[in-house]
Amino acid sequence: MNKEKIYEKELEYIKDDRVRESCITMINLLPEYIFHEAASSTGKYHPKYALGEGGLVRHTKAAVRFAHELFEDPCIGEKYTDKEKDLIIMGLILHDGLKRGIKEEKYTRFDHPILMAEYIELNKDKLSISDKERELVCSVIKTHMGSWTTDYQGNEVLERPKTKQQNFVHMCDYLASRKAFLLEFDEDNNVIC
Repeated sequence: MNKEKIYEKELEYIKDDRVRESCITMINLLPEYIFHEAASSTGKYHPKYALGEGGLVRHTKAAVRFAHELFEDPCIGEKYTDKEKDLIIMGLILHDGLKRGIKEEKYTRFDHPILMAEYIELNKDKLSISDKERELVCSVIKTHMGSWTTDYQGNEVLERPKTKQQNFVHMCDYLASRKAFLLEFDEDNNVIC
């Protein structure tokens, strides 16, 4: 499986070669199950396009597409540097990369944002982005769940977004999980314009 080809269009949104190459490195380190599973096993929290085979890929592509479209609006896009936009796109591509753990577990890991950020840190020597850039990517991944910070036992596990970059990533992930926004996809799971 050519994992990076799956996100070819989304990777084109990243202008900085170092950020794009680092993102490709991390995509290639993701477990294969990520490219096949649904975004939601129950369908309760995601639209139809995010269900079934490849649903998580379509959810991720939708989140990235929302980011791209919002960045195209000068009222929104001018609030972010090109570097921030690139790192946000990288964070969105990777945000659910360990949804069921490094080795596939039966259910979604509530702490998957933390696992993914730790996985990036574990592989930092393979990346060509700076420590500060990597920290930004990890921070937007760790906080992408927004206000859903407590696990099934009521324990506070995740951080809420605080920075504009963290809030932006959460917003894009949130929009991609809403049933009110129906996107169309082609046979290669690319968003149809």
